[in-house]
Amino acid sequence: MKDILIITSYFPPETGAASNRIFHLATGLDKQNFKVSVLTPLPNYPKGRIFEAYRGTFKQTSIENTITIHRLWLYASNSKNKLLRLFAMISYSISLVWFFIWNKIPNTVIVQSPPLLVAFTCMLCLQRKKRKLILNVSDLWPIAGLELGAFKKDFSYKLLENIEHYNYKKADLVLGQSNEILTHVKSLFPEKDTFLYRNYPDFELPKLEEQFNSGEKITMVYAGLLGIAQGIYRLCKSLDYTNVVFHIYGAGAEQEKIVQFISKNPDLPIIYHGEVSRDTLHEVLLNYDITIIPLLNRIYGSVPSKIFEYARLGLPMLYFGGGEGEDIIRNHQLGWISESGNYSRLNATINNLSKDELGLKKRLAIQQVANKYFDFNCQLLKLTTRL
Repeated sequence: MKDILIITSYFPPETGAASNRIFHLATGLDKQNFKVSVLTPLPNYPKGRIFEAYRGTFKQTSIENTITIHRLWLYASNSKNKLLRLFAMISYSISLVWFFIWNKIPNTVIVQSPPLLVAFTCMLCLQRKKRKLILNVSDLWPIAGLELGAFKKDFSYKLLENIEHYNYKKADLVLGQSNEILTHVKSLFPEKDTFLYRNYPDFELPKLEEQFNSGEKITMVYAGLLGIAQGIYRLCKSLDYTNVVFHIYGAGAEQEKIVQFISKNPDLPIIYHGEVSRDTLHEVLLNYDITIIPLLNRIYGSVPSKIFEYARLGLPMLYFGGGEGEDIIRNHQLGWISESGNYSRLNATINNLSKDELGLKKRLAIQQVANKYFDFNCQLLKLTTRL
C-alpha cells in the first residue's frame, strides 16, 4: 500500500468546490488502496472563523473512513484587508513547516494551488530526490487575480509571478483542471510533465422524472459561492424577469448586498434560500428548469466544476462566463451560452427559452453525456498510473 499525503487549504466540513474537489480525490485514492493522509487548516471557510467544534486547539488529528486528517492552526480571516489575508496564509504556512519538522512525510505528496504561498512553502520544504511532488493547479494565480481586478502589475504581482514559476519548476508532475492551465505551464516549462485532471464529482446518477413546475415562467437557479468573481449581485440587478424566477443558494462576500437588494425590491421574483448541505442541494436542484453559471469576468484557466456536477444531475445550464467552459457546454450540448458580460444578450437568451426544451428528454441527454465523458473513476485510474 503506497503512502500519499494531500496538502490543501480547503477540506470538509468546509463547503464549496475546492473542498469537494480534494475530498473526492482523497476518497478516490483511498478506494484505490493508497494509504491517504490529508494536511489542512482547522475548518474556517467561507466565514473566516474557526468552526466552533474545532476552536481552542492548535492541531487535531482524526481518522475518517480510513483517511488520516491532520488539521492545523491558522489565523482565520476572510477580511477584505489584504494584509490580514496574507497573514492568514503565512500563519498556515508556519503551521505546515512545524508539521514537516516533526512528522515523517511520505514520498508522494499532492499539493493544492492556489494559495500560491502555501504551495510555495510545500515545494520549498519538501523537495527531496526520492520524493515526488505533484502540484494540483485549480486556478492560475496571479493571472486570475489580475483579471478580477484584485492585483495590479506592480512589484507584488511580479513577486507572486516568481513564486508561481518556482512552484511549477519544482513540481515533478503538474495536474491542471483545464487545458488552458496546462498550456500556460508548458509555455513556461516545455518539458514539464502534466496531466489534465478535471474536477469531476463522484456521486450516483439520480433517477430523473418529468418536472411539472407551476407557472409559466422559467425557474432558474444559482447555487454556490456568492463572491465577487461570480457577480450574483450584479446579475440580480441586471436580469429581465419577464420570463424567469431566480432562486439563489449559497453564501459569501456579496450575500448581505443580495439580501438587501431583495428586501428593497419585493416585487422582483428573486428568492434567496441561504446555505444547504450538498446532498440536500442535489435534491432541490432537480426541481428547477435551468441553472446559471456566471463569472463577472472571463478568467483564463478557470473551468467551473459546477459544469460537471450539474451534468450528472441532468440539469440544463446557461453559461455566462467565457473561456474553456464555453467550449465544454457547446461541444457536449449541455445547455446555452451567452457572451460573458453582455447582459442584454443574456436576457435575450433567457426570454427565448421555453419549458418544453428544458424537459426530461434534454435532461436525460445531458446525464448520458456526463456518464460517458465526465467519469470520475475512469479519470482517477489514469491518474494513479502517474503517481
